[in-house]
Amino acid sequence: MKRTSTRLADGREILYFDAADGSARAAVPDPRPLDPSAHSCEVRRDPLLGDAVVIASHRQGRTYHPPADACPLCPSTEGRASEIPAPDYDVVVFENRFPSLAGYHGRCEVICFTPDHRTSFAELDEERAALVLAAWSDRTAELSARAGVRQVYCFENRGAEIGVTLAHPHGQIYAFPFITPRTTRMLATVAAHRARTGANLFEEVLAAERAEGTRIVLEGEHWSAFVPYAARWPYEVHLYPHRRTADLTTLDDAARAEFPGLYLELLRRFDRLFCVPAPTPYVSAWHQAPVAGEGRADFALHLELFTVRRTADKLKYLAGTESGMEAYMNDVRPEDAAARLREVASR
Repeated sequence: MKRTSTRLADGREILYFDAADGSARAAVPDPRPLDPSAHSCEVRRDPLLGDAVVIASHRQGRTYHPPADACPLCPSTEGRASEIPAPDYDVVVFENRFPSLAGYHGRCEVICFTPDHRTSFAELDEERAALVLAAWSDRTAELSARAGVRQVYCFENRGAEIGVTLAHPHGQIYAFPFITPRTTRMLATVAAHRARTGANLFEEVLAAERAEGTRIVLEGEHWSAFVPYAARWPYEVHLYPHRRTADLTTLDDAARAEFPGLYLELLRRFDRLFCVPAPTPYVSAWHQAPVAGEGRADFALHLELFTVRRTADKLKYLAGTESGMEAYMNDVRPEDAAARLREVASR
């Protein structure tokens, strides 16, 4: 892998990740007349729940569903300059022009998986998926070393139903100045289990799913994918490396080598679920340990993948119980979801 760092017209960093470890990529200047980026991010603490909430009012003006020929994530062409001032790329990462977090309050980056606007992550080859994994790991390491960063979160939102405003295959990487509420709850549960039993709860959950087997979707030598026992979403899969590790930077070589093929197969099964021409909308989220602290030693890196579609023509909305009380009501038995995801492998 070859990494090249340069700057956009307004001073934001852009990094090119090329599969070929050859000569350095030429830094193409950004011709756009952009003003220096200015943001108004604020982190407030909910006094009753203790959760951090980000206020980022400047994002109201962000790019919203542009036509394909004006996509800011496609390579630049003669006469049309995009966010990526290059005629081609493999994988590229750059600071978000409309970040939820910036400066002292963290950092938000965009990661583009391919220059092809018409494809998806599931259609990448294993070499490109491995390069994306390398880029995620690179950014996790670098962002974790920044002052004030408490947790790094790599994720992909896919589909208009999820709320995606840019159709190009891409994800995001957030460097949070706080530990996220979901991770905080996990850490508390894991710590209580350790104090009570002396064992690691993540390891016990994975071992139980592998032993019981009915919710396993895919299993390799180094990874297992399963529908969790108490799944919140109609189709939700958790992907764990068999060797527990804190974050992407500490994955061993064997797990890195196996990941691309297994993850691509999982995404392709999601696209085969509903027998409709539209691709399955989903969120794919890496859960990584906090950068430092007692909880890091017991945390387990894992990926959570879920879709908001529950049938071919119905979506799962977070309505009154979920949005109002965080009490999830799932319309699909996890065992049935796992069986369906195993079934679509033969298509």
